[in-house]
Amino acid sequence: MYGFIRAARRPVTRDEAAASVGISRKLAAFHLDKLVDAGLLRARYEAVGGIRKVGRTPKVYELAGTDFTVTIPPRRHGVLADILLDAVATEREGETARQATVRVAAGQGEELGTAERAVSRPGRLGTERGLTLTETVLARHGFEPSRESPTRVRLRNCPFHPLAAKAPDLVCGVTQAFLTGIVTGLRVPNIEAALVPPRPGECCVELRGNAGN
Repeated sequence: MYGFIRAARRPVTRDEAAASVGISRKLAAFHLDKLVDAGLLRARYEAVGGIRKVGRTPKVYELAGTDFTVTIPPRRHGVLADILLDAVATEREGETARQATVRVAAGQGEELGTAERAVSRPGRLGTERGLTLTETVLARHGFEPSRESPTRVRLRNCPFHPLAAKAPDLVCGVTQAFLTGIVTGLRVPNIEAALVPPRPGECCVELRGNAGN
């Protein structure tokens, strides 16, 4: 039904949506309202074709103008593309493309960490509590963090896969710089974003902390 409404390029009634997929009007209404709840459609009451008839004005549905992507496991290719685009646009004299990419990745990560700290206001962070806060941020970005020990976090998903498999040195370097930037922005002490041999489908970086702080 969502595809039908996209193709229609106009408000669609429940009857039209139901007919497009061969289900009852009642079942169509249920799913259409779920799409409204999810923010993918907008609904309102409107006379079809602008002609008012006797009886209740029908409910119509149209696109909400929201882009969405569903991937399992999570992928964040847009983040990587944004880093690469900014690197090309801001490459400095005497700087290689790889150096520019790592610089931009660290900067974007730090901005993200700083913004998270401003919202959560965690105060002074020790290593373990800082790792917990970092896990929260990384979970939202699809890294699927797993606390292997009080001071070690393994990242069970690579949001940049399968691009990382095509250019591992570049993408893993970007990932390491991005995560280092997040830690810097969060102001978490004594934590290293370290490169590790990746397991299939997992991230090439893990977070390591010093338990003494």
